[in-house]
Amino acid sequence: MSLNKSEVTLGQKQYHIALSVGDIGDYVLLPGDPARSDIVAKYLDDAKLMANNREHRTFTGTYKGVKISVTSTGMGCPSATIAAEELINIGAKTLIRIGSSAALDPRIKIGDLMISTAAMKNEGTSRFYVPAVFPAVPDFEFTHHLIETANEMVAGTDKLVYTGISATDDAFYGETPEFLDKLRKLKIMNIEMEASALYTVGHLRNTRVACICGTSGNLTNEEVIYTTKNERLAEAWEREIRIVLEAIYRFEQKKKD
Repeated sequence: MSLNKSEVTLGQKQYHIALSVGDIGDYVLLPGDPARSDIVAKYLDDAKLMANNREHRTFTGTYKGVKISVTSTGMGCPSATIAAEELINIGAKTLIRIGSSAALDPRIKIGDLMISTAAMKNEGTSRFYVPAVFPAVPDFEFTHHLIETANEMVAGTDKLVYTGISATDDAFYGETPEFLDKLRKLKIMNIEMEASALYTVGHLRNTRVACICGTSGNLTNEEVIYTTKNERLAEAWEREIRIVLEAIYRFEQKKKD
């Protein structure tokens, strides 16, 4: 007889995120950095710190009456999928990764936003769930809604919203120039570290997943800031948070119509 982890932990207080049923809303934003959970909390009414365990820092509050949570995932697919599985175990219905990412498309500038329409699986976590040839795609309905909301909210500014296929990689410092050239030839829009595995878990667990990232740099035109304060990226984090919260509110209103 073998143990099914998902079954024995369903509805229980979760081991890694230290949360229980009722602690979160149906919608959960997923930044990587725990400090960004605090940034999201600024935009929520009556935000309360629900748990702070390992790399997973969670606040729950409301936005225009909709109960929403934020849980940080840490860096990379293994910890991100642990957070996703445990959030789903206690009732999460929609997970939205809010992150930063390096662009490959030469048009994209630091501070622009990128919304992923699919992800190339250059990571090991999803192979524990599905075959290598299985696609990694976000929820179409919510992603389409997110794109519409984002374009509307940046209208009249100097920032743009791009959509395309992302690459989810495991090794931040293992990406050689030759590897990046291969991705460019495939017309990959950007590189990040969590989306493909989150899409996979979402598909298997009947949970909506989407991903929006602020552009931290461009690996093609070499507009990259790694060693100094990146104010344009910080502004992009704030912008994507506002967009996601408004998209959630409008999505809820649309469901009621």
